[in-house]
Amino acid sequence: MSRPASLAAEPETLREVDLPQSDQPLREDVKRLGALVGEVIADQEGEAFFERVEALRRLAIQRREQGDGLDALAAAVDGLPLDEAEGLVRSFATYFGVVNLAERIHRIRRRRDYQKQATAAPQPGGLLAAVSELKAAGVEFDELVALIRRLHIEPVFTAHPTEAVRRALLEKEAEVVRALIDDLDRSRTPGERRLDLARIRMALTSGWQTAENAIEKPTVADELEHVSYYLGHVLYLILPVFHELLADAVESVYGRPLPALPPILRFGSWVGGDMDGNPFVGADTIEASLAAQRSLILSNYRGDLAHLAGLLTQSTSRIGVDPRVLKRIDDYRARLGEAAQHLRSRHDDMPYRQLLNLMILRLEATEAEAAEGYRGPAGLLDDLNLIAHSLKSQRGEHAGFFALRRLLRRVEAFGFHLATLDQRQDSRVHDAALADLLGDPDWPQRSAENRAARLAELLGGELGKRSSTEPGTQRVLDVFAKLADLRPRYGAEAFGPYIVSMSRSAADALAVLALARMGGHADAQGRVPLDVAPLFETVDDLAAAPEVVAALLEDPVYRAHVAARGERQVVMLGYSDSAKDAGLAASRWAIQRAQIALCALGAERGVRILFFHGRGGSASRGGSKTERAVIAAPRGSVDGYLRLTEQGEVIHRKYGIRALALRNLEQTAGAVLRATARPRPPEPREPAWREAMALIANESRRVYRAFVHEEPAFVPYFREATPIDVIERLKLGSRPAKRAAGGQAGVESLRAIPWVFAWSQNRCNLTAWYGVGSGLAAAIEAKGIEAMAEMARDWPFFATLVDDVEMVLAKTELDIFARYSQLAGGELHAALFPRIEAELERTRRAVLELKGAQELLAGDRRLRLSIRLRNPYVDPISLLQVDLLRRWRAAGRPEDALFHALVATVNGIAAGVQNTG
Repeated sequence: MSRPASLAAEPETLREVDLPQSDQPLREDVKRLGALVGEVIADQEGEAFFERVEALRRLAIQRREQGDGLDALAAAVDGLPLDEAEGLVRSFATYFGVVNLAERIHRIRRRRDYQKQATAAPQPGGLLAAVSELKAAGVEFDELVALIRRLHIEPVFTAHPTEAVRRALLEKEAEVVRALIDDLDRSRTPGERRLDLARIRMALTSGWQTAENAIEKPTVADELEHVSYYLGHVLYLILPVFHELLADAVESVYGRPLPALPPILRFGSWVGGDMDGNPFVGADTIEASLAAQRSLILSNYRGDLAHLAGLLTQSTSRIGVDPRVLKRIDDYRARLGEAAQHLRSRHDDMPYRQLLNLMILRLEATEAEAAEGYRGPAGLLDDLNLIAHSLKSQRGEHAGFFALRRLLRRVEAFGFHLATLDQRQDSRVHDAALADLLGDPDWPQRSAENRAARLAELLGGELGKRSSTEPGTQRVLDVFAKLADLRPRYGAEAFGPYIVSMSRSAADALAVLALARMGGHADAQGRVPLDVAPLFETVDDLAAAPEVVAALLEDPVYRAHVAARGERQVVMLGYSDSAKDAGLAASRWAIQRAQIALCALGAERGVRILFFHGRGGSASRGGSKTERAVIAAPRGSVDGYLRLTEQGEVIHRKYGIRALALRNLEQTAGAVLRATARPRPPEPREPAWREAMALIANESRRVYRAFVHEEPAFVPYFREATPIDVIERLKLGSRPAKRAAGGQAGVESLRAIPWVFAWSQNRCNLTAWYGVGSGLAAAIEAKGIEAMAEMARDWPFFATLVDDVEMVLAKTELDIFARYSQLAGGELHAALFPRIEAELERTRRAVLELKGAQELLAGDRRLRLSIRLRNPYVDPISLLQVDLLRRWRAAGRPEDALFHALVATVNGIAAGVQNTG
């Protein structure tokens, strides 16, 4: 069925944009996929329903084209039957899904276009561009190799699924991706293209018939399965390719091959270890997560070994083999006993194949924790290196060595653990446990100095294992006991830092050492084998961070602990809660200042400070482009090390497609190389810039807090003008949405993710810009527009902040938000909406002044067009959500068909604006 007037093929002038020739394939893909979506809708829901979708789409586009008000569009969706409302939302959301995919595939196409042009400059941001830039800056080969040897880049996947796509839908999306990539260069025959369209249509139809959300709230095991998809099925495959690209870049630029290097990329996870506010995470989930991760990585290795066994079929009658290979075969046959007898005797003349099959049996024994298994990844690496040496010594470098080297890279990086598992707990939970164990009910109320002194005294003495009859206390001790039990089994590399949320004093880190010893997680000398990482989350806590870390390094017991951990101290920086606490500008500046002060402190004390960036997906949670954020970091703060959280929809956007995951890791590593080898030179204007930034931060914080935290009407307004009551009921993650109970609890009790998610749903995005305009306006008035525009142009930190705010402003739709605001009632709307409107205009005006532009995103044409083309499709879903919210609340907020229709609008808006929490 051909549908030239379907969801993506309309002739309206809104679509008649002048795309460059290089983007024409994107236009073709969007048109083709949109037509397929239309056919699927008509096939599944009927021609009449499809025509209603089309009518609504045309009305939305007409409104945008002619600048009409929202009344006609709102009237078209008000009071719709629930099944039709949900169907409309799913129709537009399906369209967003295919457009998002088309745009991602086009990024791959553009990258290939760069790679095809051998004489052109390398693609900006890639490893070849970074290495070329370093050589041009005077970095010698030996200096570069030394730097690469100490690189540590570690994305950490967290259980914050504001967009946790179901595994079944991920697999259907992957089928669409494969079909689009197969025709990336338009080289398919007509018959092949018809088959591709049939594959896509099958995936879309099957996806239409699959519910987007699970019936039950996900468990920790479900969250682990979700994260494992990216770790085990995307990153596992591309990791060796990353190293090959780096080696090729260095050899291309310097004319010399890279020597053997340690792993550069590592990966971490919070799933099963993040206990902060989640009663479902503890000792048992830590053990279950480590076991599941090991099972997945060993399964992947067995698959690779089986592939190698089919590849390395060299016969002793044709080529020699290292005698040690033959001896190892004999050793393993004897060790494995009966299990080895099942191997085929007709392969006896193929020693590599024999050894690889025996290695598979050893991996099976490893997973079963049998004696004949490997004790750790070192044994597997030794076997692989033995085969590699034999191949190279017997002219086999082009007879399988390449595939073997890829597996070596994987084992070096993933070990037998796949990803390090962090542990995280709130400092207040530790204080409650210590109050019980020390028989001091007043412990949490005692001063930080008093608690630190008492803990130092305890740690300096004989502090042994303890237990408690109080369940909460024993739960804390059980975690440390479990870590002690699991460490010999999984190895030290399986365990990430122990993060202390809401860290405010040295006592909060000392508490971890004391509780670890009470739980039995210490060696004979009382040393605790954990990196304790204080997490500073509010602006005030970030300001106090240097003082807190200094106090820790002055404590003899903790200083000895740091020395035992290799003279390093991990510090986690909280982007989300600091922005919720004081607004975006104050948060970013507090984090920047903390890094500057902590770097200086570390240099003074001879301790390497390792920063762990707790970033989210949205701009108000630190979600800048990683490459730009690294370059904008203070001088010396990167130092070859980058550890950052990956959350929510960011995981899917960055790591859902292998080629884009590879590009993301390339950009990240290139930025770390550049920031470490040749950081920005000292800037004489920076003292003046810092003074201006302090003014912006202070004024923006004052305005933000006056509205969000001090305005008595704000919380009831927030709860009515956003769909927060829907979001709190979503079955998104295992962790509760609130830290404290109570329907009218303040903003402080709400977690940062639903807080940001709620304000992105109503198209206001208040969390990312409120207060910023006042701060910018104050600085422009005090310093002058010329000085501030220069600062926005030449200071990467400030330029990144302004760009992030500009992007969010471009996605903000005040007229749509006004409809949400009216849900709060006439009095609240009249009191608070004008303040939001005025600050939004103030922010927009200031950003345009700083940019010297007439419209937002004037310098980012692709993003501007992407937002422009999506808006007409998001608008009806937003207005439908307003209508459904009104009806649902009037009915008493039941969890019925009305609620399920609302959930569909939440998913649809999130897909359209590509931003959640």
